[in-house]
Amino acid sequence: MSAGSRRLNRLPPIVLLLVLGLVSGSLSVHAQDSGDSRQGPDGIDNEEMPWFREVPGREKYLLIINGPGATPAARQRFAEWSADLHDLFPALGYRENSITLLFDEGKTDAAPGERVDGSTRREDVASFMEDLATRAAPGDQLTVILIGHGSSRFGEARINNAGPDVTASEFADMLEPFEGVDIAVINTTSASYPFSEALSAPGRVIISATRSPAERYDTMFSGFLVEALEERNADLDRNGRLSLLEVFNHTRRSVEGWYEEQGRLATEHAVLDDSGDGNFVAEPEPLQGDGLLAEVAYLDSPQMAREQLSPQAQELRARMQELERSVVLLRGRKNDYLESEYWQRMESLLVELAQTTRRFHELP
Repeated sequence: MSAGSRRLNRLPPIVLLLVLGLVSGSLSVHAQDSGDSRQGPDGIDNEEMPWFREVPGREKYLLIINGPGATPAARQRFAEWSADLHDLFPALGYRENSITLLFDEGKTDAAPGERVDGSTRREDVASFMEDLATRAAPGDQLTVILIGHGSSRFGEARINNAGPDVTASEFADMLEPFEGVDIAVINTTSASYPFSEALSAPGRVIISATRSPAERYDTMFSGFLVEALEERNADLDRNGRLSLLEVFNHTRRSVEGWYEEQGRLATEHAVLDDSGDGNFVAEPEPLQGDGLLAEVAYLDSPQMAREQLSPQAQELRARMQELERSVVLLRGRKNDYLESEYWQRMESLLVELAQTTRRFHELP
């Protein structure tokens, strides 16, 4: 019996269950820091992975950019998806004033009601991005969802919007002012890959509905993204949260299943990059480079304030979430440790997590 196995057998039952979940890959958890420190328990969460920490009091912003459709059917489909996403995020903990929808030419008859904040003209996109950059503080999170058509011509990737198209380099420049803000981009447009590739950077989670510029047909990714968020069926670990990794994997599989059911050759293959190296993968595996950041990056917002927890309960909940995050990060870096050191660190984290969880549930 290995040292790791002997250690496993000595763990309390509740911790043993957590370990088994980790070994099987079924546990996905998140973190929340009770202060501004970037250092997590046992030195696991250090400056190498400071992003998506969800410190209490931080805000989450959503920007939906819905470009024009090439046909009436496409315009209607895009409008429905944008409206659904706009209406779903308040239930995920977002404030109404933190959600922005830029739609085609703006508030026209084709627009989804009063949800629209502006058009997708280049100057409007730039203006709204500048406004968001002034509102967002370091540690906040910005999620951008791009819906519509994309293209890659003359060596420059673009998203189709009202007026001159926004290029990938222009959009990357618009993200630069968000210093210290956690950024996730879900690009569901056709031919989305080269545009998404240009946005890759350390600390960002970038999702592309396609894996090459040759996949230039309209995608179904947005529709199944709506389904995943609406039905909460992407929450595979049943922890009540939706990580970007869970959402990506569930949506990608739903798209694949749809093409199989239709008996059609798939014209889109979703990929993800969260390591900042620009290498996108279809099946992220944290131990192999991609997926670790997306696993601790949550699309929904923490619900502690809504639960009306006491200050002591909030402190314990924040500690639980910080420990859970460190467990995930340690698991993703397992290959960096000797087996005995890995299990020693894991046991320490899980025991403290079990003790903190018990104290939380014992509160009146």
